[in-house]
Amino acid sequence: MNLWQRYRLRARRRLLRFRAFRSRRQITPVTDRLQGIGKDSILLVSVLRNEMTLLPYFMRYYRDLGIDHFLMIDNQSDDGSLAWLSVQPDVTLWSAKGSYKAARYGLDWTNWILMRHARRHWALVVDIDEFFVYPFCDSRPIRALTDWLDSNDKSSYPAMVLDMYPRDGMTGETYLPGGNPFEIADHFDGGNYTISRNTWYGNLWIQGGPRARAMFADDPVNAPSLNKIPLVKWAWNYAYASSTHMLLPRGLNGTYDEWGGERSSGCLLHAKFLSTLPKKVSDEMERREHFADSREYSAYAEALRSEITLTNRWSEKYVNWRQLEILGLMSKGSWA
Repeated sequence: MNLWQRYRLRARRRLLRFRAFRSRRQITPVTDRLQGIGKDSILLVSVLRNEMTLLPYFMRYYRDLGIDHFLMIDNQSDDGSLAWLSVQPDVTLWSAKGSYKAARYGLDWTNWILMRHARRHWALVVDIDEFFVYPFCDSRPIRALTDWLDSNDKSSYPAMVLDMYPRDGMTGETYLPGGNPFEIADHFDGGNYTISRNTWYGNLWIQGGPRARAMFADDPVNAPSLNKIPLVKWAWNYAYASSTHMLLPRGLNGTYDEWGGERSSGCLLHAKFLSTLPKKVSDEMERREHFADSREYSAYAEALRSEITLTNRWSEKYVNWRQLEILGLMSKGSWA
């Protein structure tokens, strides 16, 4: 990377941090439990809207994983999400009244909360329908992972989004609040992925899976990106540049071994394809607040109209993280 490119990335990082600082006026505190954050607390940050159906399981899942405190930003929910979160003892909650789209799809709000409250903490940044799995997650809390990362001087940790779907149609069995969504959406694509390298930011770019083959078959370049770096030990000068796909400074994106070795990585099980999808698609198609004029939600709407079934020859029934490692979708690397 030449000097001019380095300068442009530094300027980009300053702009992202300025946008985050400016966005602080768009979010107002609802409940302040920041005193519950200890010196070594592991934090979770999420922006949400109308997620009352998934929230009970989401909170239980991440509490069981070892998250100490939740920093949640609610963007004008009208389904009870705000009230429910406001009484949770380990949640600090903000209300965002501004446009999700104008805030770079909530990223300005996220960067501000991270800048203001997550410095020197490990922070996991996920959507409400994303569930982090990592090597040994069935027997070791997330603190074991962050301790290992600290001992190896690593400040960021990657995870591939793994779209989960039911075997028989996207929205057949009704999902009830509090239930495990992966008892319904229990299949995923074991292959059918492409990987390239983003030369500007240095991160891997992964596409494929059921959304690419079933919804973007005629436009694979615009299929959703599946690479994320959700777990970061935050510092004052960090900023997410595009969702959690990539970070600045650029070095945080080097979460893979360029010489062919394996680096530890995880997956984000994506619970999108549930019986709740038609309502969410209808709402988001009306709001048009998502990326590229809600292109992805337009694809969901067409798939629902066509009543497509996502299972095919790539489909595997989910068992555990070890299965994902065998399939090459994640790795324990040198963590034993």
